Amino acid sequence: MAEYGDIRTGRHRGFVLHAHLVFVTKFRHRVFTGAHLERMEQIMRDIRADFETKPAEFNGEAGHVHLLVNFPPKVALSRLVNSLKGVSSRRVRTEFPELARHYYRANKLWSGSYFAGSVDGAPISVLRQYIERQNRPV
Repeated sequence: MAEYGDIRTGRHRGFVLHAHLVFVTKFRHRVFTGAHLERMEQIMRDIRADFETKPAEFNGEAGHVHLLVNFPPKVALSRLVNSLKGVSSRRVRTEFPELARHYYRANKLWSGSYFAGSVDGAPISVLRQYIERQNRPV
């Protein structure tokens, strides 16, 4: 797959697909610290690589995370989201057992819902700035 600026090309296709994803914690608990978010970013970067998405932006606050993903048309966004939320929840809960007090009732880290927005209208640089400016806990 070749790239020309933001345009990615494959055999008989060219595409620029970006999505802004937001995941909130179960019961909107404010559970994340800077260390949690750093590990979460690494986990999600690994998962995105499996789906051939380009690393973009990641940031978050104590109760939610934002991702900007650039993905190929063969990827179903719902499958990507399911994998990102499921794998990150299992790994983070295993690696940080102290989070158990926040999800003991549901045994889930993430809320069942998520936000996925197409970023066709907004310039990517504006969206990157918005994600970078999240008040990431220390």
